[in-house]
Amino acid sequence: MAGTNPTAGNREDRPKGGREKRERRDGEFQKEKSPYTERVVFINRVAKVVKGGRRFSFTALIVVGDGKGMVGVGYGKAKEVPQAIAKAVEDGKKNFFKVPLLNGTIPHPVQGEKAAGIILLRPASPGTGVIAGGPVRAVLECAGITDVLTKSLGSGNPINMVHATAAALKMLENPTAIAARRGRPLEDVAPAAITRLIAEQVKVGA
Repeated sequence: MAGTNPTAGNREDRPKGGREKRERRDGEFQKEKSPYTERVVFINRVAKVVKGGRRFSFTALIVVGDGKGMVGVGYGKAKEVPQAIAKAVEDGKKNFFKVPLLNGTIPHPVQGEKAAGIILLRPASPGTGVIAGGPVRAVLECAGITDVLTKSLGSGNPINMVHATAAALKMLENPTAIAARRGRPLEDVAPAAITRLIAEQVKVGA
């Protein structure tokens, strides 16, 4: 008579802990999905010369935004790319600032400068889209801007372009606030097209 193996049994009766744990982890990951849009603009490998040779690490430039007017630029450095990106995302969230939007575009032309980077932004009519290069587009789309015209007047370095774009967005002002500060009617400080957009927003919000 053949001997019986006490450890043998029906596979269906075995616990499925591994599969259940994976499903639980996947569910938790979906629940913890970030509400922010994250765009990787630039990743670079850098080296530090030490006594034993060269020590490599990675730097990441990330743009984070909620698509509703909040955006931030972050920079991170770590020995591995995922850790560098995670640090850059956290840094970007700390640097959030508010961008005034009017029906998906900006309220007025503006020019931002950072180091050798110079970026010009102009409002655009609905349906135009984001006319911009990669680094500039990342900042504008994360901020929730859907129609805008841009032009780079300086360096093509992506780091300078991103920071110049952020500098331009920080200079934007709501025409209503400008009119209140000057003590003049809105029609005197904003073009007719912008005035109509503000009136439409007021009607929608009412």
